Amino acid sequence: MIGIELSQVRVIAAKEFRDRIRNRWVVAIAIVFAVFALLIAYFGSAQQGTVGFKGIELTIASLVSLVIYLVPLIALILGYDAIVGERERGSLDLLLSMPITRLELLLGKFFGLSAALAFSTLAGFGLAGVLLAPQIDLNSLYHYAGFVFSAILMGMAFLSMGVMVSVLAADRTRASGAAIALWFFYVLVYDLLLLGALVFSGGQIGGDFFPYLLLLNPADIFRILNIFSMSEVKNLYGLATVFPEALSDPKLLGAIMFLWIIAPLGVAAWRIE
Repeated sequence: MIGIELSQVRVIAAKEFRDRIRNRWVVAIAIVFAVFALLIAYFGSAQQGTVGFKGIELTIASLVSLVIYLVPLIALILGYDAIVGERERGSLDLLLSMPITRLELLLGKFFGLSAALAFSTLAGFGLAGVLLAPQIDLNSLYHYAGFVFSAILMGMAFLSMGVMVSVLAADRTRASGAAIALWFFYVLVYDLLLLGALVFSGGQIGGDFFPYLLLLNPADIFRILNIFSMSEVKNLYGLATVFPEALSDPKLLGAIMFLWIIAPLGVAAWRIE
């Protein structure tokens, strides 16, 4: 097994993070998250004829729907170019001519991009949380902090998939197409396939395995993490009837999300050597 110089990984990660700061990417995403969070918090009930903050549970439920669309897309776009872009620009061979291994380069890229994604997510939703703090109690702040942390984990899972695509793809065009296909499948298609199988089979196909099938999608894990712990929203979504309590432990769901981060990155590390 090839040894890893952590100092080399840190150098590459720091460069990736600085590059994202320099091109204003982190600032732009943070602003988008903050604006959307505040708009949803104060105008989420406008269709019922009222405006203003209505409680953290309904706010988080609305934010979950937004984050499931935005964060995976941002993460995949961020990651698909990490390796294949260097290869097409001819800078990959130059980097590898230095005292650095392919694995160190891969990990440095991933951790640097993860730091940029985490910083923008934390900054954006953190700013919204600070502005909402006077109106919510400590327990609500705990739920909100858990929401932000789980959003970062989901982003890292999709970023890991994006980096894997970047290693496997022959060129940037194919990498971008694969990244968009992954987003389309996991965010839009996967749940529709499960629901379609349940409806057309009258619950005979996949009924008993439905909760476990949800764990095969990091976006669904993120949704369950943030909704199942809130009784009002859980009943609204109907999760109480399809998802067993035994699988709703945040520690278990968090561990599965970490597997979603590690597995695609492991494939990328295997293929890049």
